[in-house]
Amino acid sequence: MTPPLVTITEPDTVRLIPTAYYKPPVLRSLIDDEDELEILEEIEGLTNRRLRAQHSGLPDLDPRELIFEAWGQTHINAAFAYTRPEGNRFNGPNRGAWYCAFEELTAIDEVGYHRTRELTYINHFKDEAIYQALLAGFMGDFHDLRQVEGPHACLDSDPKIGYLEGQKLASELRENQSRGIVYPSVRRPGGVCLVAFEPHLVQNVRPAARWKLTWDGAPEYTVTTD
Repeated sequence: MTPPLVTITEPDTVRLIPTAYYKPPVLRSLIDDEDELEILEEIEGLTNRRLRAQHSGLPDLDPRELIFEAWGQTHINAAFAYTRPEGNRFNGPNRGAWYCAFEELTAIDEVGYHRTRELTYINHFKDEAIYQALLAGFMGDFHDLRQVEGPHACLDSDPKIGYLEGQKLASELRENQSRGIVYPSVRRPGGVCLVAFEPHLVQNVRPAARWKLTWDGAPEYTVTTD
């Protein structure tokens, strides 16, 4: 199955990241000049997957693909450098991707689902998480799963099914130079999501609102602005 292409112009897609990852470079306060910064970055790079990707690359990620000298570069590069052992819906364990939504409420439902899933594993629903919204623009032709009729295994709500099929589809599309996929949100009916396969496609990244998700003893959570 090869979804048809759609030309999009979306200046304000939304990606939510935990605020723990949204902070100034931790090394800046420790150095007096750029030479010292370079030394400390080499030390940090021993355990920082993003820095290793930027300096020497990873098996499936060439450093020449990454973004430099642009606001938001650390967030873009981290999205492609860090992965889960099982991957995500449209990327495997060796290379990440940039996931975002066309609307804030869709982005909230997506991260809320995954946080709730983690809490379910430990059967503990007392938690609070604060997310920073990052806006980004996309222009160009993307493959569009909204235009393909019938149920799609790659959009199955069970990650054990959906992720396996989605990764197969993404691999096939990437081999044919696909920019990424526009697809219906699995977590919010009527919502729309986008996954970009290449770092340079993520344009004009900038911060927006902060959202707090609170679990107070049950899987259902409340959402407030922080």
